[in-house]
Amino acid sequence: MEWLPVDWAPDVVVVDIDGTLTDENKRLSMVAVHALQRLEKHGIPVVLATGNVRAITYGLWRFLGLSGPICCENGGVLWHRSWNGHVLRASGEEARRAAVWLEGEIDGLDSQGIETNQWRESEWCLFPYEDLDAVNEAMARSEWKHLDVVRTGFAIHLMEPHISKGHGLTDLFQRMNWSPSQALCVGDAPNDLSMFEFARWAVAVGGAFEEVAKAADVVSPHMQGDTFPPLVDAIIQARANR
Repeated sequence: MEWLPVDWAPDVVVVDIDGTLTDENKRLSMVAVHALQRLEKHGIPVVLATGNVRAITYGLWRFLGLSGPICCENGGVLWHRSWNGHVLRASGEEARRAAVWLEGEIDGLDSQGIETNQWRESEWCLFPYEDLDAVNEAMARSEWKHLDVVRTGFAIHLMEPHISKGHGLTDLFQRMNWSPSQALCVGDAPNDLSMFEFARWAVAVGGAFEEVAKAADVVSPHMQGDTFPPLVDAIIQARANR
């Protein structure tokens, strides 16, 4: 299969974490890790773009030995070691208050949500098994109707409408003096759709949500982390041929 457009190779690779570098049980793919490390060895920075929190993303960034910035909480939090601290693009307080209100509106809903909420800075996440239709209906008649509600395979995210991976990456690339035309991205879930629109080339891993696969330029025949070895081979070869 053809992983890349003819006569093009990315200068930056943007990668989702959950469901892309990990499986459905959040187990990290070591073949993906080794492939990303190969990109860095060839001078191609890897950007982690995730719905996960900064603490977890930074830990993965550090132990993988990456050089690119990180885009956390769906673009709500940005960080790079060359900057003076992190960039917080929204407050998560409204989203947290909306979750508390939803608990009183929907029987059985747990406003405390997923475990990583204790570190969240720009959004709030409910458990993925909560009734999405009920959440959307209640939010539509609430004072928080302006908030976006996005389900991934791991959470239901409540967030400000200007928060998305695409918007976060726009800010991040401007700060790094990079162009979206240089970027390839890899993802699997609906919160990756704005990232797919942002980047020059989008790859959906095997097992991606149907709407994400339809939006991708390429759909991998390999599940999740197994996508990366052949993709990275193609990138390195294409750059060598430029």
